[in-house]
Amino acid sequence: MIIAVNTRLLITDKLEGIGKFTYETLKIITTRHPEHHFIFIFDRKYDNEFIFSANITPVIGFPPARHPFLWYLFFEKSIPSLLKKYKADMFLSPDGWLSLNTGIKSLPVIHDLNFFHFPEFIPFLTREYYNYFFPKFIQKSQRIATVSQFSRNDIINRFHYDENLIDVVYNGTADFKPIDDFKKQQTRDRYCLGNPYFLFVGLIHPRKNLENLMLAYDKFREKTDSHVKLLVVGERKWWAHSLQDAYEQCRFQNDIIFTGRLPEDELRNIMPQRSVLLMYLILRDLVFLFWNP
Repeated sequence: MIIAVNTRLLITDKLEGIGKFTYETLKIITTRHPEHHFIFIFDRKYDNEFIFSANITPVIGFPPARHPFLWYLFFEKSIPSLLKKYKADMFLSPDGWLSLNTGIKSLPVIHDLNFFHFPEFIPFLTREYYNYFFPKFIQKSQRIATVSQFSRNDIINRFHYDENLIDVVYNGTADFKPIDDFKKQQTRDRYCLGNPYFLFVGLIHPRKNLENLMLAYDKFREKTDSHVKLLVVGERKWWAHSLQDAYEQCRFQNDIIFTGRLPEDELRNIMPQRSVLLMYLILRDLVFLFWNP
């Protein structure tokens, strides 16, 4: 089987939530299934670190899809041409975007519908694109994967999608393993003056609920004698006024530590926990169930 995959979010040193999901899932699926061939469709020059195995053919579509007008050209013009050229049997899209201009079987992973629930956090043109195209993507899909039961129900109820054709692919962790006490203490010393910490990891954005997390942390500190810190790992890409106001309200704001984006090796020290990788197993089976219902 020839599986074409939307890999536009595989960008070196910029793997955030969906990009990381794409990376970890495809890395295992492609290496463990040499009997299938994968066409990885990038929207710009790619790094060889994303070519996980010999059964992957990387191609570059045009233009770079980083703006609503460019999304349209990439998915409605470039993608159909590449699917035809490489005779793809199906199109897998880990970020939910599809092409309406192709008859190839399509499987999107729709992580959530936050653009409907929190439109105020999304720029106007991006919001209009989502509102117009995502209902069409959903109706076009022969099958859908999502990452929670809440999102599954949300898609079913909002778009009346057949509940028998939507599957939950729970997010998991990868490459995180227990570390010894010495290394744990080193990490605490490096970031938190030797203290334990609560941890937030993700893009800093108002819809991530960091505002309430900071206020809750402040109340926790007010009512306890604990010296635990709040460690916030992520890029300040959407540092809104509401976040600044919440931060300024905190009595213990000096104990809220912002590290910015950190490399993967450092995250493995910050998040010392046993790995349970579920998303690969479920998404792998879903892809092949999709093809052989």
